[in-house]
Amino acid sequence: MSPHAATWSSESRSRARGHWIWRVLRPNAGWICVGSALVLSILGFASIDLSVPAMATKHLVFLVIGVVVAGFVAIPNPDFYRRMAWPLAIVTLAMLVFLLIPVVPESIVRPRNGARRWISLVITDFQPSELAKIVFMLVLASTLRFRKTHRSLRGLLPTLAIALVPMGLILMEPDLGTSLLFLPTLLAMLIAAGSRYVDLLKVMLIGLILASAMLPMLRPHQKDRIMALVAQVQGDNRYENDIGYQGARSMTLVGAGGLKGHDADHASMLLRYNHLPERHNDMIFTVICTRWGVFGALATWGAYLSFMLGGFLVALRSTDPFGRLVAVGISVMLMTQMLINSGMSLGIFPITGMTLPFVSYGGSSLVVNWIMVGLLLGISCRPPRMMWRESFHFQSESNSR
Repeated sequence: MSPHAATWSSESRSRARGHWIWRVLRPNAGWICVGSALVLSILGFASIDLSVPAMATKHLVFLVIGVVVAGFVAIPNPDFYRRMAWPLAIVTLAMLVFLLIPVVPESIVRPRNGARRWISLVITDFQPSELAKIVFMLVLASTLRFRKTHRSLRGLLPTLAIALVPMGLILMEPDLGTSLLFLPTLLAMLIAAGSRYVDLLKVMLIGLILASAMLPMLRPHQKDRIMALVAQVQGDNRYENDIGYQGARSMTLVGAGGLKGHDADHASMLLRYNHLPERHNDMIFTVICTRWGVFGALATWGAYLSFMLGGFLVALRSTDPFGRLVAVGISVMLMTQMLINSGMSLGIFPITGMTLPFVSYGGSSLVVNWIMVGLLLGISCRPPRMMWRESFHFQSESNSR
């Protein structure tokens, strides 16, 4: 290579790097998601520090790791993740099956409260069901980008299997909360792909029937929690000191928070004397209501709404069908998770063991949530290359030739 060619190549790489840095740093819809996620993560740190101070520092470490990982995730072109979707799906399904093998020693698969959801990584535990949420959306988006997939009932049925297989494996752990996220996300991504409403109704009806067939897989304590919620709504307090204890304490603390909440010392005292199990994790929305009251709860919901709108803007701006679908899936899944979690604290839904995204304590959950943010940022940093947006119809035709 001549010196002039080498110099030109070096200058080209420098310009490309500079162009990429500018694309990332310039204002775009992805930064709305980043800002919302940061606000929620800081809120999570403050809430954990109030409820279980010993875990706050570790949560902060996972937050830093998550933000760094999100930065690396945003670098590759989304097409890279499309190509990796199925290999990642095979690995993830293998891990979900591995959790269910009874002969695996507890030093590797650590059961908690009767659930086998975590694989020990020595320094921390990893929850494969969290990874399954991302991989599910990547595989589904990779499949739905073709017009022939979502324009007929026959083409839509495999997408239902993509949702039900991990859903069933996760339910067997058991993890009812995470399994509930798959069907709403599937529905949202099918709508975003342009599926016909008649076919959508048929697919969702089939999905609900098959999901109902999984109900016998529910453990006795999960059925008891549903019964306790029904009894609580009806004003029956017989489960208050038993399976309904957590829900009853949560409602008491939410009511104690009032409109404006309490100062840190008073809120800490309320949490201490009204012992609430998992107050740093599944029930952390109760801590928010106790500390900052109704206004704090509304502000929290507002941050999630901002995140979802940012995700939808990313989807609207993207010219790539795969990127659009991933953005919609992430936005709807995290919003659904927030609604279910806050509904648990407010006595609207049974307590299922679901974290509040970005806020609850949990390394796997927090890092995976930030990986989703990285995906959204990476999609938003790819500017339109033409004045019109490619449709799924043309995407299908160009790939079928």
